[in-house]
Amino acid sequence: MGLSEASGPRDTQALLSTTQAMELRRRDYHVERPLLNQEQLEELGHQGSVPGTHQWRTWLQCSHARARALLLQWLPVLAWLPQYPVRDWLLGDLLSGLSVAIMQLPQGLAYALLAGLPPVFGLYSSFYPVLIYFLFGTSRHISVGTFAVVSVMVGSVTESLAPNERYLQASNSTVNETARDADPVQVASTLSVLVGLFQVGLGLVHFGFVVTYLSEPLVRAYTTAASVHVFVSQLKYVFGLHLSSHSGPLSLIYTVLEVCWKLPQSVVGTVVTAAVAGVVLVVVKLLNNKLQQHLPIPIPGELLTLIGATGISYGVGLKHRFGVDVVGNIPAGLLPPKAPSPKLFTKLLGNAFTIAVVGFAIAISLGKTFALRHGYRVDSNQELVALGLSNFVGGIFQCFPVSCSMSRSLVQESSGGNTQVAGAVSSLFILLIIIKLGELFQDLPKAVLAATIIVNLKGMLMQFTDICSLWKANRADLLIWLATFVATILLNLDLGLMVAVVFSLLLLVVRTQLPHYSVLGQLPGTDIYRDVAEYSEAREVPGVKIFRSSTTVYFANAEFYSDTLKQRCGVDVDHLISQKKLLLRKQEQLRLKQVRKEKKLQKQAASSKDTSVSINVNTSLKDIKSHNLEDSKPKVSPGNKLEDTASSGQEDAKAPDMSTLKALGLPQPDFHSLVLDLGALSFVDTVCLKSLRNIFHDFQEIEVEVYMAACHSPVITQLEAGHFFDASITKKHLFASVHDAVTFALQHPKSGPDSPVLVTKL
Repeated sequence: MGLSEASGPRDTQALLSTTQAMELRRRDYHVERPLLNQEQLEELGHQGSVPGTHQWRTWLQCSHARARALLLQWLPVLAWLPQYPVRDWLLGDLLSGLSVAIMQLPQGLAYALLAGLPPVFGLYSSFYPVLIYFLFGTSRHISVGTFAVVSVMVGSVTESLAPNERYLQASNSTVNETARDADPVQVASTLSVLVGLFQVGLGLVHFGFVVTYLSEPLVRAYTTAASVHVFVSQLKYVFGLHLSSHSGPLSLIYTVLEVCWKLPQSVVGTVVTAAVAGVVLVVVKLLNNKLQQHLPIPIPGELLTLIGATGISYGVGLKHRFGVDVVGNIPAGLLPPKAPSPKLFTKLLGNAFTIAVVGFAIAISLGKTFALRHGYRVDSNQELVALGLSNFVGGIFQCFPVSCSMSRSLVQESSGGNTQVAGAVSSLFILLIIIKLGELFQDLPKAVLAATIIVNLKGMLMQFTDICSLWKANRADLLIWLATFVATILLNLDLGLMVAVVFSLLLLVVRTQLPHYSVLGQLPGTDIYRDVAEYSEAREVPGVKIFRSSTTVYFANAEFYSDTLKQRCGVDVDHLISQKKLLLRKQEQLRLKQVRKEKKLQKQAASSKDTSVSINVNTSLKDIKSHNLEDSKPKVSPGNKLEDTASSGQEDAKAPDMSTLKALGLPQPDFHSLVLDLGALSFVDTVCLKSLRNIFHDFQEIEVEVYMAACHSPVITQLEAGHFFDASITKKHLFASVHDAVTFALQHPKSGPDSPVLVTKL
C-alpha cells in the first residue's frame, strides 16, 4: 500500500516532464513558406479548367458490354440469382418466406379494409407486387406489400371519390354492395397505376434524391400522424358503427366526433370480439419478445388469431346471433387484368404523387438501413423503378398501391432471409391461399382485422417519444415534427405532407437567414483563429478585423450579412460615409465659390486695366515707343505664371490629401484591414456578388482595405463568371487562408511586395 502511494507522485512527475518536453519540441516547430494570394496559388498549382465529361456519349454507345451492363442494371435478378449459394442460403430464405407469408395474410386482409376495399384485394396486393420487386429490386431484405400508412392514404382517396352514401338505394335504404365494391376498386387500381408511373418516371430521370427533402423528423412525424388516422379509421369496425364518409381538411376531427356521438349504438358482440382479439395479439407479441432468443421463428400470433376467430365465428354464428360484421365472400382464383380509368387521372394526380413519394421514402429508408447492416449497396433510382413497376403491374391486376412494411422486413431479416427469394416464396404461399384457402376466411370478423391493425400500430405510436428526445437534442427539428404532425392531423394526409415539406424548406431558409456571425481572434502561438466571444484566449489582431459567417451568403441573407459585418466592426460605416460625402461636398462648394471669386476679381482687374489705358493723339513718337517698351514687360508673365503654377503644384503635392478622414476631422476606424473568411461559402449568386462589391466599396471609402480568404475553387469560378474581379478588386485581394490574409495585412496595410514570406511558430 505504501509502495504504491510512494510510486504514484514519481510516475506523475515523469509523465509531466515527458509532456513538457513534447510541448517544447512542438514550440520549436515552425512553418516557413511564401505568402500566397489567389494569383500566386493558381500559378504555383498550375490550375487549369477541368475537362468536361460528355456522359451522353456513353449513353449512346452500343456494344456487347454496354448492353450487358444495362441489362444487369435494369434487371438486377440476373446479376445475383446465377451466383445464388443454394446450400448456404436456400433453407433460410424458405423459412423466412414462410414466416413473412404468415404475417402477410392477416395484414393483407386487414389493410384492404383500411384502404376501403374488400379484403381479398389485400391478398392480390400481397402477390403481384412482391413478384415484380423480386425481379427488379436491389434490396435483399425489405418485404414489399401492403403497408398501413399507404393503405390509409388510399382509403382517404376512395372515401372522397366513392363514398358509401352514393350507393344507398332509395327504395329501402339498403346498400348496393356490387357497385359499392366495384367503384373503390377501380379508383384504387387506377391510383396504383398512376403511382407506378410517377415512380418509374422519377427513377428513369435519376430523381431518387427527391426523398432527401423529407427529413427524418418529418417522416417520423408524418407516419405517427398517419398511424392516428389508421387508429381512428378502425374505430367503426371495433364498435360496429356505420359512419358517414368524411374527406378533406378536418375529416379526422369529424370522424372522431361522429364516433363519440354514435357510441351508444355500439354492437356489444363486436366490441367483445375486438377486445379479446387485441388481448391475445398483445400477449403473443410479449411472449415473442421474451422468448425471441429461444424460438427459431416468432409465434404466428396474427395467423393463429385469425384461424381461431374464424372457427369460433363459424361455430357460434357471431354474425347471425350477435350481429358481428364478417368479411363475407372471398372469391377463389385470380382476377383478369383490367385497364385503368382515364377519367380518374386528373382527379388522382396530386394524391398519386404524394403516395409515390411517401411509399418510396419508407422503402428506401428501410432498404438503406438493412444494406448498411449487411454490407451491400442499394441503388435509390433502381428502387424507384422497381417499386414503380410493382405498383404499375399491380394496378393493372386490380391491386392498390403498396410499399414496404417495417414489421415484415424485420421478420424477414431475423428469420434467416438473405435475398428476395424469401419474398418470392411468400408470394407463392399467398397465391396458394388465393386459389384454394381464401374462401375459408369468409366468416372472419372484421373486428379481428381491426384489432390486428391497431396492435401493429404500436411501433409508430411509440414515435411520440421523439418529442422529448428532440426537445433535448434539436428544437428546430422538434418544430418540424410538431408542424408536420399537426398539419397531417388537421389537413389530411395529402395536404399535410405538402404543408410539412413547405414548412421544412421555409425553416431551412430562415435558419440560413440567421446564421452565426463571429469576429475572430488568433489563439496565442498558433495560426488558428476562433470566435473571440467563445474563446477567452483568442485575441483580435491589432489593426485587422476578421469576420466569419457560419453559412453561405445568398439572396436571402446577403443584406443581413452586410449589416452584421458593419455592426460587429464597431464603426457606423454608412454614417461615416455620409458625413465624408457631406464634408467633401461642402469642400467642393467652397472651392467652386473661391474659383468663381478669383475669376470675378480677374475680370474686374482686366476691365479696370482696359479703361485706364488711353492714348493721347498728340503724344510724340518717343513717348509711344517708351510706352510700348513698358507694355512689353508684362509679356514675359505667362512664363512666370507657369513657373508659379508648377511650384504651387509641387506645394499641393507635398500638402496632405484633404479628402482623408483625418483631414476632414472625422473619426478613423481602429483597424486598417478587414479579412472576410469565406470558407463557409458553397456558392454565390448575383445578390452575393453585389453585396461583396458594396462591402469592398464602402470600407475602402473609410480607408479600410478588404481581403477575402479560404474560398473554395467552385466559388472562385463563380466569382470570375460574375465579373467580380476588376481594376479595384483583383485576385491579390483573395488569399489561400485567413492567416495569409492577416499576415499580408499586417506587413502591408496599403501595398507592398508581391511575395512576402509567412513565418508561423507553433
